[in-house]
Amino acid sequence: MSGTSSRPVEKSGVFKLGGVLPIHRLGYGAMQLTGPGIWGPPKDRAEAVRVLRRAVELGVDFIDTADSYGPYVSEELIAEALHPYAKGLVIATKAGLVRTGPNQWHPVGAPKYLRQEVEMSLRRLKLERIDLFQLHRIDPRVPVEESLGELKALQKEGKLGHIGLSEVSVEDIQRARKVVDVVSVQNRYNLTDRVHEQVLAYCEQEQLGFIPWFPLATGGLAKPGGALDAAARKHQASPAQIALAWLLARSPVMLPIPGTSSVKHLEENLAGAELSLSKDELAAVDAQASGR
Repeated sequence: MSGTSSRPVEKSGVFKLGGVLPIHRLGYGAMQLTGPGIWGPPKDRAEAVRVLRRAVELGVDFIDTADSYGPYVSEELIAEALHPYAKGLVIATKAGLVRTGPNQWHPVGAPKYLRQEVEMSLRRLKLERIDLFQLHRIDPRVPVEESLGELKALQKEGKLGHIGLSEVSVEDIQRARKVVDVVSVQNRYNLTDRVHEQVLAYCEQEQLGFIPWFPLATGGLAKPGGALDAAARKHQASPAQIALAWLLARSPVMLPIPGTSSVKHLEENLAGAELSLSKDELAAVDAQASGR
């Protein structure tokens, strides 16, 4: 894309978490700053630090991470690169998945464990309060009321600002909302994977932020002749930028967090906030992605 501004993220619009905490709708997901299998340190630590600093320079004020990314590596990198934090920068983290090796994830929702992880995340991130803390997974062995009850206690203690959920159904959200005020949901969602369409509709109805992880699954849609390719050529953009533009247009509660460990790819992704697709272009991309 040519002619991008110095802070393109500001073109993505603003969403208020919980109706009170403003963030730009296009953020950054810090999972890919770790090693292979989301395990261990990055291959190039200096580049990881540059990515985080560049994201903020480009207008990002919402960074998503988790204690399990590394584990702990992503949170440590964020503090190393960005502390003391710029005013208005929201760091969201998660707990509820234990790591035993590369690409291995095990849900743990025991209250004592969640409290321990909150305390450790506060220390690693050098924060007194985590603005958005998300339960990474509901543990089938622990009633969600117990897991969220502990997070609510931590919220009352001033250690957590807002509370969100990850990989949940509409029924899960409704059950959780009987215990805590849920402000966001982080589910897998992209052009080719819309299993959670009902969850998105519920979030839109209830004004909950919907954070799609793995937002850039463009795959075959980016091939020559596809809808993404046609739109990308017209706008002198990348298929990833078109995919992000589609997500931002899809719903006013959509908060994409594309991740990368490369400054070049970061700049390319975030420039997608400046793209404006026509209704016909959006419909063409939608139809191609859904096989219609």
